[in-house]
Amino acid sequence: MIAITLENFQQVVLDESKNKLVLVAFWAAQIPESVELKDKLAAKVAPFPEQMLMATVDCQTEQQIAQQFGIQGLPTAILVKDGQPLDGLSGPQTDETIATFLDKHLPKQEDLLLAQAQNLFTESNFNEALKVISQAYQINNERADIKLLLADINIQLGKTEDAQTLLDGIMMVDQGSYYQALLAKLELASQAANSPEIQALEAQLTTKPDDIELKHQLAAQYSQVNRHEDALLLLFRLMQAGDTETKEASKTLFLDVLKSLPDGDAIATKYRRKLYTLMY
Repeated sequence: MIAITLENFQQVVLDESKNKLVLVAFWAAQIPESVELKDKLAAKVAPFPEQMLMATVDCQTEQQIAQQFGIQGLPTAILVKDGQPLDGLSGPQTDETIATFLDKHLPKQEDLLLAQAQNLFTESNFNEALKVISQAYQINNERADIKLLLADINIQLGKTEDAQTLLDGIMMVDQGSYYQALLAKLELASQAANSPEIQALEAQLTTKPDDIELKHQLAAQYSQVNRHEDALLLLFRLMQAGDTETKEASKTLFLDVLKSLPDGDAIATKYRRKLYTLMY
């Protein structure tokens, strides 16, 4: 919190309010309700430093500022934008009324998560972006902007079926240029997942179904095009039925595929359990 005085009034109320909202709580020590409102507002605003600045005016020592705002009673809080009052609270407030007031002016949690996921996506940090955007999706699974970014990230991670499901749920009104671009990306990703190299290895295995080296090569190719579950299933079957040398070589590849998957990935969790069952 910033305590407003005559010395910093220009900077805080006029200059800062051009960049972000400034919430000014007016209080006096002899009025407990005003102290309570000030502290509650400060706690609620603290997680949003980029969007809102919390300031206070001690009406005992800064009577001139209180008069300039036209304060007639406490507790009072005024929201300032571009140097002008935008909204306010007056009188004792409950947690519910405070929340309702701030919800009108602060971004929703899913908005913050969406922005964070977009930054991670831009940095090509797709695994972390998936974690963040999934949280936003859990909060609000109806918003098209959240679903589109989640689909985009899934495409990057090779989760084409998940991406297709998300895109199938986009309403026609939201099927703009981003949606159309994702359809094209999904088609390309689907083609890459069945590359000529994979098709050639699969064809060879039809004539040499017991060739362990071919199966290892195919598992590696599957993993490279994000067909991780196909790779893990192929290697797990080799660990189940192969000789000791085959089991060890397959286990090494199996663990490499698992390491490439993000923490909490459903496929990784599923096959770690399978490995544990096989070993113990």
